[in-house]
Amino acid sequence: MHRERVLKELAGMLVAVENKLHLVDRRRRREDKLIERARQLEIQWAQNKTDPKDANANETISYRIGAYMQMKKLEEYVRSIPDFPEKGIIFRDVTSVLQDADGLQLAIDTMQDLIKDIDYDVVVGAESRGFIFGAPIAYNNHKPFVLIRKKGKLPCETIEETYDLEYGTATIQIHKDAIKPGQKVLIVDDLIATGGTTEAMIHLVERLGGEVAGLVFLMELAGLKGRERLSKYRMESAIIYEGK
Repeated sequence: MHRERVLKELAGMLVAVENKLHLVDRRRRREDKLIERARQLEIQWAQNKTDPKDANANETISYRIGAYMQMKKLEEYVRSIPDFPEKGIIFRDVTSVLQDADGLQLAIDTMQDLIKDIDYDVVVGAESRGFIFGAPIAYNNHKPFVLIRKKGKLPCETIEETYDLEYGTATIQIHKDAIKPGQKVLIVDDLIATGGTTEAMIHLVERLGGEVAGLVFLMELAGLKGRERLSKYRMESAIIYEGK
């Protein structure tokens, strides 16, 4: 028993290290992207201006590069509310991202960038914030968007999955004709915590014959171990919080 407990603790430590390395790599890639964008702005200015000594032009490009380099990191747009809905919990409020034009654009761009190497045919999002982030990704990449909704909200023939909540259960549904057998599916949502809702979405997709090509989220609460629960699937998160 002691040996099993030690092995379990070691496994937990390895997952924590893996999550930290994942976050560090994400930040590095973001910084590289900022530098590359600034370089592109410089090239664009050089190609469009006839007089490189033009003081006004220099001032304009310097402002544009400076503004881009000073853009807030994505996590800075998320409002964190301590002790909500109960003491000891930090609530990550997505509305502060949506209410800021730069924040919303950065969120969509970052999520798209994370899954740009994934081959998929359909984007699926769950009610309701999965719609907010899933639909733009589908539109930008010319893919169809499929809705997963709470029970009783879809008008045609459906299949359903019931999953556990902290207090009780919930049921979600998808139209039977929404996904064709063999289609590769990208699942999009705003948050992954325990992974229960996402797991139910995966079951719906697979029951219709679809193949889950990847999962992408705006935020991940690593302390609730959703990544471990869904470890057999490719998963990406724009922001990873180490706690709950």
